[in-house]
Amino acid sequence: LRPGLLVVFVGINPGLRSAALGHHFAGHSNRFWKLLFDSGMVDEPLSYREDLRLPEWRLGLTNIIDRPSAGIDDLDLTEYRARASSLERKIRQYKPRTVALLGVTLFRILFPGITHSSRLALGPTPARLAGIPVFLLPNPSGRNAHYSYQRMLDAFVLLRRLAE
Repeated sequence: LRPGLLVVFVGINPGLRSAALGHHFAGHSNRFWKLLFDSGMVDEPLSYREDLRLPEWRLGLTNIIDRPSAGIDDLDLTEYRARASSLERKIRQYKPRTVALLGVTLFRILFPGITHSSRLALGPTPARLAGIPVFLLPNPSGRNAHYSYQRMLDAFVLLRRLAE
């Protein structure tokens, strides 16, 4: 992370492969990097090995929980809540234009008062994190069967348009 970013993507936590390789979204079935390119947020195909290049496009990455796990079922609510203030401090320090939360689960935990319906709409939300607007994206993990690739891509394209 650094100041002046258009978007900071916030994931839940590193998967085991990502932690072992030391790079974000390194899972074989994770679609994050393909979505970035296909949506036009970056102008060349990237892989997890190039995650440190994201600031070239004024993009950044972080997670709410640093501890790796095989899946989000290995995490509990107290971990999310304990780390929420740390995430807020990061956002306050770097002041991106938009915070893009990667996953409905993460949004529901951070903003329980906003999630009245069982089906949240992807896209801009009324939520703010440290005063910064929050955009909801689907979790790009291959385990996420709730959204088709096209629906995920549409959300990433909308984020790109709003970020421009």
